[in-house]
Amino acid sequence: MRLTLQTDYALRMLMHLAVRGGDLATISDVADSYRISKNHLMKVAQALVRTGTVEAVRGRGGGLRLARPANRISVGAVVRGLEDGIALVECFPGGNGTCRITPSCQLKHALHEAREAFFGVLDGYSIDDLVAGNTGLRDILIGDAA
Repeated sequence: MRLTLQTDYALRMLMHLAVRGGDLATISDVADSYRISKNHLMKVAQALVRTGTVEAVRGRGGGLRLARPANRISVGAVVRGLEDGIALVECFPGGNGTCRITPSCQLKHALHEAREAFFGVLDGYSIDDLVAGNTGLRDILIGDAA
């Protein structure tokens, strides 16, 4: 399974916010840290705010922060929330449904099982697991800004 760019950026943003430990970060902060598009990150931030994963603070001195502790944000839930509607093959919900062998094909079941195993592994990790104990990550992502 390949993650969309939106999900990749969402996980990076969550990791960035986690290493900040509650301090606010702007879209520009995150974009500059990863050298990625601010426009893409705006859409990602909006999606994460909609899901209640990230809190947006408006106004001067505003920015983004995690809406709950990093150890309570499941990587699987984030990925599932952003990727679950994507059809792996055309017979999955969201696919175009034109395959002639769908009524007797077992591929859909095997791929569904594989997708659930993929999410199951990710469910075992929190955002905190991705950043905890990695002392160099804070320096790489936010440097002297902290």
